Amino acid sequence: MKALLLAAGEGTRLRPLTERLPKPMIPIAGKPILEHNVNFLARWGIREIAMNLHHCPEVVINHFGDGSGFGVDITYSYEPELLGTAGTVKKLERFFEGTFLVIYSDNLIDIDLNRLLLFHHEHQGIATIVLHYRDDVSQSGVAALDGHDRITNFIEKPKPGLAISHWVNAGVLVLERDVLKYIPCSTPSDFGREIFPSLLKQKKRLYGYRLGEDEEIWWIDRIEDHERVQEIFSKRLTNNE
Repeated sequence: MKALLLAAGEGTRLRPLTERLPKPMIPIAGKPILEHNVNFLARWGIREIAMNLHHCPEVVINHFGDGSGFGVDITYSYEPELLGTAGTVKKLERFFEGTFLVIYSDNLIDIDLNRLLLFHHEHQGIATIVLHYRDDVSQSGVAALDGHDRITNFIEKPKPGLAISHWVNAGVLVLERDVLKYIPCSTPSDFGREIFPSLLKQKKRLYGYRLGEDEEIWWIDRIEDHERVQEIFSKRLTNNE
């Protein structure tokens, strides 16, 4: 199985930390966020990884090289102009074979990939979006689900009063290769803003995998988030010593 780590974000809300670093290269507990995600994939046996680059790309390349030092094989895709989450996938169309993962690598995750993939294959959808519950959904992609976990509506960053649920995109997607047919070639595109709503209009089967109590996501959108997550992981390191 192959995976794409989205690594092109500039992280403007995290400046000055991101003035000379891509957002996913901000360190948490002594390692860049992106390295935590590479290690996560390697632990689950996923060795073929693509990364898209834009802001300060040399920082990522100099750190990871070809990936062999981390037990993986990395393919880089540089974007002079940002292509959006879906546009990046379209550019890497030849890289993917069968079912694949897309991970927004400016977050940290701890999920059971076997459980997630079993859910995806049992439901036989074109896409599965990992969801977590969040009180403030104003900066997230929000999904409404039916009683069978099928997504019935998806709104990216809803305006006040228009939230359709509190289940939001955790930044982990399981996609079938058929999704590529619905992503335009010529323009940037985003899964949350364009592709998911378009797939739903065409009655395609999208499902939401809700994080279990033993699974976790740590989002790092602002300086306060970085400080919070840094403290959590520093305590974990201390407790493990």
